[in-house]
This record gives sequence, structure tokens and C-alpha cells, in this order.
Amino acid sequence: MSFLAPDRLWLLAALAALAGAYLLAQRRRHRYAVRFTNLDLLDKVAPPGPGWRRHVPAAAFLAMLGLLVTGFARPAATAKVPRERATVLVALDVSNSMAATDVDPNRLEAAKQAALAFVDRLPARFNVGLVAFDGAASVVVAPTTDHQAVETGIRGLVTGPATAIGEAVFSSLQAIADFDEQAGTNPPPARVVLLSDGANTAGRSPEEAAQAAAAARVPVSTIAYGTAEGMVEVRGQLIPVPVDGPALERLARDSGGTFYKAATGRELQNVYKDIGSSVGFRTVRREVSVWFVGFGLLAALGAAAASLAWFSRLP
Repeated sequence: MSFLAPDRLWLLAALAALAGAYLLAQRRRHRYAVRFTNLDLLDKVAPPGPGWRRHVPAAAFLAMLGLLVTGFARPAATAKVPRERATVLVALDVSNSMAATDVDPNRLEAAKQAALAFVDRLPARFNVGLVAFDGAASVVVAPTTDHQAVETGIRGLVTGPATAIGEAVFSSLQAIADFDEQAGTNPPPARVVLLSDGANTAGRSPEEAAQAAAAARVPVSTIAYGTAEGMVEVRGQLIPVPVDGPALERLARDSGGTFYKAATGRELQNVYKDIGSSVGFRTVRREVSVWFVGFGLLAALGAAAASLAWFSRLP
């Protein structure tokens, strides 16, 4: 919690002084009572004291002042709120290397399941699009709030030859630019989440794509998926398909995104969960002084009620 007017908290010093004055007054009162030396007689003639109850109204009154001073300092709590027109492009590699079985049941099927969970967790108001890429990139589903359409598109993905990572970014940027009539002059807050397991082998380079994304102010978060032991069978021969993490890391860094690595389906689920907790949101500070004022008024009512009930007078 933070305060929009923290200088006002100095008033709590006056509250501390008031509490100290009350304690001092109680101590002097105790000393005065002890001057009556015949304690047995005092016990018989004096009415029973209120004991701890006499401190309740004062404590409630001090609590009220403390809460009101805190509210006067305008406390604020941070909250994450969805950005207006927030748009997320999910770009999935469907090259033949995604058929490798180093991830159970294979890289593509595990990636589909993680992407489905990712889309399902996004707020309904988010616009989500789907880009698939092998030797070329295509927009399977344009950005839409119909998340069911995106999930259907993910389920229908199949593998193809080559890997065009750069083209996937350019296709995503174009989908964002075509989002609505305002996109040309007022582009929506957007992010590309790109998953791949290999090096770029077709189309424009990831370096060009990173420059274009940075110019458009669209961060590209990349996920290097798979292990160094990945193999696929091509015409009866096993071909190694290790992950090319450095290229994806550079793409994320140069575009302002975040780079992730995942070697298992569970790790990939966690990566998507981490991305989903931040993408499309902005952090705002919301004033919560009304709560402190409300509790302060309750404390004032408590002080008044206790004083009337036990002493038949207001504090």
C-alpha cells in the first residue's frame, strides 16, 4: 500500500502524543487513589470500579483518530486492470520439427494444450488472434473476442516444412494494424506470444522482425520449446532438431518482450501462465481512503456505545 498524500501522516505524531497524555493521566489517577491509606475501608465504601472497561471508549476514540488520519493521507492500493482494446497474437510454430517426441506426446500436441489453456485464462474482453507458421506464416484467426474460434483454430493446426519465424512476427503485426478503423492512428495495446523450437529457415529474418515490432511498439515474447535431444523421422532417417534458444532470445530482447524456455509440457503450461498474468494489463493505483473513513466511523460509534452502556455518558 502507498499513500497519495504521505506528508499528512505526520498527524499521527499528534495522535501518539494524545495517547501518551492519556496514559500519563491514568498513572496520576492511580497515585492519587493510593493516598487513601485505609484500603480495607476504601474497599467497603467505594463502589466497584469499571476496571478495564473504562479504557475501551478511549481506545476506540484513538483508533478512530488513527483511521481518519490514515484516510486523510489518501491510501492507495495497486490493482491490475485490463487495457482497453488489449490484443494478444498467439504465434505457433507448426514446422515438421514440432512432431519430435522428446515432449510427450509430441511438441505440437503439448504446445496446443498449453496454448488452449492460455487462451482460456485470458479475460473475455481481450482480443486474441492466432498465427501459424512453417515455411510461411498465415493468420488463422484474426484478433477477436470470440476465444472459442481461436481455440478451434489451435486444435486444427498441422505440421509443414521449414520455419519462418520472422514472417510470423510480420503477419502478427499486420493483423494488429488491421484490427479496427482506429488501428492506423491509434493502435491497440498488443503483444505477440511466439512459440518455436527451431532456427529461422525461410522468409525474412528475426532481426528484421524485431526491428519492425520495436518500431510498432509491440513486444514479442518468445518461448523456446523442446530439448536438445529432439529427433524427427524424415524419409526413414532420424534428424536431430535441437532448440535454437539464442535466436528467440534476441528476438524477444530487441522487440522489448520476454524470453522463456520450456523443455516439458508442464514447464510450457507455467510459462503461458506467467505470460497471461501480465499481458494486456496495466497497473493502477486506486484510492482506498473510503475504507479507513468507514472503519473510523465504526470505531467512533463503538466508543460512543461503550461509554453510554457502561458510564451513561458520551466520551
